Amino acid sequence: MGVSELLLVRHGESLGNTAARAAQAAGEELIDVPARDPDVELSDVGVEQARALGHWLADLPGGERPEAVWSSPYVRAAETARLALEVGDRSVPVVHDERLRDRELGVLDRLTAAGVEARLPDEAARRRWVGKFYYRPPGGESWADLALRVRSVLADLDRYEDGRRVLVVCHDAVIMVIRYVCEGLSEADVMAAGRAAAVQNASVTRLVRAPGERLWSMDTFNAVQHLQERGAPTTAQPGRTDVDQ
Repeated sequence: MGVSELLLVRHGESLGNTAARAAQAAGEELIDVPARDPDVELSDVGVEQARALGHWLADLPGGERPEAVWSSPYVRAAETARLALEVGDRSVPVVHDERLRDRELGVLDRLTAAGVEARLPDEAARRRWVGKFYYRPPGGESWADLALRVRSVLADLDRYEDGRRVLVVCHDAVIMVIRYVCEGLSEADVMAAGRAAAVQNASVTRLVRAPGERLWSMDTFNAVQHLQERGAPTTAQPGRTDVDQ
């Protein structure tokens, strides 16, 4: 039968998010991130968002609470899961899986859009030609590459969490690619969805699947009402900084 429901959560606002926003606002080429990507921590706002998520989990009826939790091992995602479960008084163990990590940007890492244009104009032009979904920066990953590891982790979820409702804490691009795989979207569909709304920090996207069905249905996308009810700020800046189409 497999997993019956997926609750997809983007990590709370990180220090990398705030550094990227400051660099972009100042027109700088390089983002002054405080650590390598796997080690970037939550900002104070991100901690507040994670705790608001925890209150939402605690308030869910028993029949709607996640029965398993899988998370990216990156600190910003792992901390979001830990804080949310701590507040939500949940004893469910967290499975940290590297396949849920953020997209790797290779040579574009730490560069703003302006930085890519200035320092790697050939790569900027190649990405515009190839398109966001299939473009793979040297040393990095395309969205299509993400789909390979997403398909693998979804297969393991079905194998190990059969019949359960699973909370997955990860990253914006990963959430969009999970939607692409689970809903059977086309390249054009998922790119249009990404342009229409950035995945917000600590937002909840809910996918459901009937027994025996291959494709999932989206019940909720990018919901942040749980943050607003707790007075936590909502933040929606892009999590990664490669140039857009």
